[in-house]
Amino acid sequence: MRNIKMTIEYDGKRYQGWQRLGNSDKTIQGKIENIIHQMTGEKIEIIGSGRTDAGTHAKGQVANFKTESTMSLNEMLDFFHQYLPQDIVVKQLDDMPERFHSRYNAKGKKYSYNVWNHRIPSAFYKNYSMYVPEDLNIEKMEEACKKLKGTHDFRGFSALKKTKKSTTRTISDIAIQRHGDILQFTFVGDGFLHKMVRIMMGTLLDIGVGRLTVEDIDNVFETGIRSQAGDTVPAQGLFLDEVFYK
Repeated sequence: MRNIKMTIEYDGKRYQGWQRLGNSDKTIQGKIENIIHQMTGEKIEIIGSGRTDAGTHAKGQVANFKTESTMSLNEMLDFFHQYLPQDIVVKQLDDMPERFHSRYNAKGKKYSYNVWNHRIPSAFYKNYSMYVPEDLNIEKMEEACKKLKGTHDFRGFSALKKTKKSTTRTISDIAIQRHGDILQFTFVGDGFLHKMVRIMMGTLLDIGVGRLTVEDIDNVFETGIRSQAGDTVPAQGLFLDEVFYK
């Protein structure tokens, strides 16, 4: 039995997220599993490093699947490139040890979020960024990034209802870079709760336009109350860039 690691890129705007939903063919997982079934004749479930929401994109999603197929990795790649829709691309395949698990072995992730920051919206970037016409106070947002970094209980920055699992995460880096009219925010951490990046982004933008203060972040950490943080920004600006392993 082979254990194959996949590195996957996809444009999420047509899909209902990563996770397969019943018989729907509008998920990334469902599309890929259907192609693997055609390729190997086996009924296979792929394991993703994590779920991405409807509309979210990925440049470096990782998954793995087990198969009895003797096809070479290059033959498999060619099959994927021929039969997957053009907005889902398997970039790389690797044979891995039997115990490799794309989710449990992941040590961290990097996400990015794009903001189109100009008075006039863009026809081309509307599916890959959030439109923010207001002037943003970058200095205040960078102060807020420093508060979000480190090890904290991020319950108030998540869409979780109730959970018995730990909501403590460590954010090692948050950076803001401007590329013309695009502001790109990057987040690197050991893990992220449901919608955590999108809620942190909403909080940063609310601070940038003056609806919240930098000190409000401390209140969210102390109380864990979701409503005290910023809005959940739209999914189309979010990219899963990379998943880190040892």
